[in-house]
Amino acid sequence: MDILIQILIATIPAAIVFLTTAVFLKRQGEKDARRMQMQLNRTKKKQNFLTERMEAYQRAILLLERIHPNSLIMRIHNPALPSAVFQTELIKAVREEFEHNVTQQLFISIEAWNMLKKAKDETAKIINVAGQQMSDTSMSTDLAGKIFEIVGEVGDLPTEIAVEYLKKEFQELF
Repeated sequence: MDILIQILIATIPAAIVFLTTAVFLKRQGEKDARRMQMQLNRTKKKQNFLTERMEAYQRAILLLERIHPNSLIMRIHNPALPSAVFQTELIKAVREEFEHNVTQQLFISIEAWNMLKKAKDETAKIINVAGQQMSDTSMSTDLAGKIFEIVGEVGDLPTEIAVEYLKKEFQELF
């Protein structure tokens, strides 16, 4: 019986130390697993945000290309329209393109968004300036010719400047 008591006296403290260590290691393992899961979630969120940000730059450039006066005219031109109606259609298209992409401002810089807005406003201004020079009998081809003339005189259009800025800013991100 003495041997049994001596064995118990030796094994009980060892068992207590073992159980304490096992509980501690289990808790530490759970804590590490939670931390790793949070880190994984954070990484996934960053990847998703990065993907959305990249898409925002793509959409912003697409918007600028679509509101460029040359592509706008080629896409919407209808020779049978009076110039005033064509002017309205061009302005409407610029506004719709912008409104369709307004949420992209969440993912691009404030400076880039301001340049995009300025490009939109300047494009509308070019269309309106050309429209003011039309007579009541002018047709859409007359307005298109006048817009092309103004575009030729301006040099670098705000849409082109904004596209270059977006490209540069995007390159700096990656």
